[in-house]
Amino acid sequence: MKIKGRKPTMNNNIIMTKYQGLGNDYLILDPNRNRVQLQGKKVALLCQRGFGLGADGVLYGPVDINGKMGVHIFNADGSEAAISGNGVRIFAKYLMDNLYVKEKKFDIETLAGTIHVECLNSRATEFRVNMGKASFLSREIPVTGELREVVNETFTFNETEYKATCLTVGNPHCIIFMDRVSAEAVKNLGPYVENADEFPERMNLQICRKIDTGNLDIEVWERGSGYTKASGTGSCAAAVAAYKLGLVESRINVNQPGGMIQIDIEEDGTIYMTGTVGYIADVSVAESFFS
Repeated sequence: MKIKGRKPTMNNNIIMTKYQGLGNDYLILDPNRNRVQLQGKKVALLCQRGFGLGADGVLYGPVDINGKMGVHIFNADGSEAAISGNGVRIFAKYLMDNLYVKEKKFDIETLAGTIHVECLNSRATEFRVNMGKASFLSREIPVTGELREVVNETFTFNETEYKATCLTVGNPHCIIFMDRVSAEAVKNLGPYVENADEFPERMNLQICRKIDTGNLDIEVWERGSGYTKASGTGSCAAAVAAYKLGLVESRINVNQPGGMIQIDIEEDGTIYMTGTVGYIADVSVAESFFS
């Protein structure tokens, strides 16, 4: 598959582009602009805010995935993620900004499958994304133990019992409802949940508070990245968990430190995520950084 867009001039430096979705920031490495192989250890170094450029992850693309235009998504620790809600919206804007796509509706291939995207404004700063359907089945998340839906189940993390609901929206999430949420609370609990024995592929955590039937507050701990100001898939997971528990209606505003993401849940269970993204800068990285 030949992917067409702008034809930037190759040079000895690596050009990376930085975007953010509600404070969740990603670096984009476009293989059409740079002759460099991306490795996990280099991703981790790039994302370190003291030694690299600083980011919550790296998007590598556009690339050919199953004959279609796609992206590889890397966490800040260098591990590869199947999907990222904020990452997909950011990459959608990058594709439009760089003329890879000219339509308002288009698809992006990920390791989690095909993601349908719609741009909602002329500046390409707001996108509505079809995130598919959630599964609460233990073997699909995955969670150890007998086959079951993991809904309002008791888990012990750091010697304390919590009622948690677990699900996958292309990546695994654990949702814990609390009377109060804070950055400090999710930072304290996050590492224990991420690495718990019950979660063989590690786990994302959202601690969540119901405001009313249309609004939630969340704080996010992402596997492989740690504390983040916002999460697209985390917003989807929190909203769907709250909907499953009968706490909210089918349209939910998920509020987090970086801003608000709107989640709509269709009658058939399909999840739509709507949120904003913004361009920050093009950054020239010394080629020696990748050697």
